[in-house]
Amino acid sequence: MRRDSWMRTARSSSMRSKRHREAAAQAGLLPAEPSEPWTSPYVSVIVPIMNERRTLARVLREAAKVHPRTEVIAVVNGSKDGSLRIARRSGARVMVFDRPLGHDVGRSIGAREAQGQILLFIDADMIIPAAALRPFVDAVASGTDVALNDYSGPTRRTAVHGVVLAKHALNTLLNRPDLRGASMTAVPHAISRHALEMIGSASLAVPPLAHAMAIHANLKIARVRRVDVGQLNPLRFKRERSNSLEPLIIGDHLEAIQWVLRNTDDRGGHGDGSRKRWMVR
Repeated sequence: MRRDSWMRTARSSSMRSKRHREAAAQAGLLPAEPSEPWTSPYVSVIVPIMNERRTLARVLREAAKVHPRTEVIAVVNGSKDGSLRIARRSGARVMVFDRPLGHDVGRSIGAREAQGQILLFIDADMIIPAAALRPFVDAVASGTDVALNDYSGPTRRTAVHGVVLAKHALNTLLNRPDLRGASMTAVPHAISRHALEMIGSASLAVPPLAHAMAIHANLKIARVRRVDVGQLNPLRFKRERSNSLEPLIIGDHLEAIQWVLRNTDDRGGHGDGSRKRWMVR
């Protein structure tokens, strides 16, 4: 066979082989050849979503810009307003639940599936620019285990909101008054893979509990940057009148305090001073 004839035959055979492989892959008989090598994400952004159509596209767009190797995990639960369609179009990893999961459970589920070394938690109803989210990622990348929103809530009022008081009280009990009202209850915040392994993804369903466990484990926790979520997500008066979250979140803090007492002593590790209790027993 002449050389040019042999080369044409070889090229033709190669093309047929490629077409056969592609057809087999499409039929599910062979795995499709990846267009480019897969690299694991460095940052996982977890976004619980329930009926957030108005803000969702912009929230997911900013989340995807946090780091060049970012996966956005959209936990769509109980949504009836088209949020699922928006999430799927965004390119995020989408987890779908027909019914509402309950407050903060989406964080726990998203964290369990996250592949990144840094986990960033945000909410779907607050549009926060990527530039304001990156400091939390950068803090964890630099060695912080839990990077908190430096937001303590309004305290210079005659009547301070119960949730604000609960955050300050828990930090004081945990010997971290320097954190003031900063807490894993508030987004945005980020944690390291090490922190996740120490406290477990299940604890994230009750953020004050996760917060208490992180401090008890001597993880490195810091206030990083102030994002005024009070302005971004003002009080929803209609919801608060019929289904206020205040009792639920205060209950979460009581659960965290109970955990602290079980893992220290009746006084949460605080001394009893010179009190002689035996004198009155």
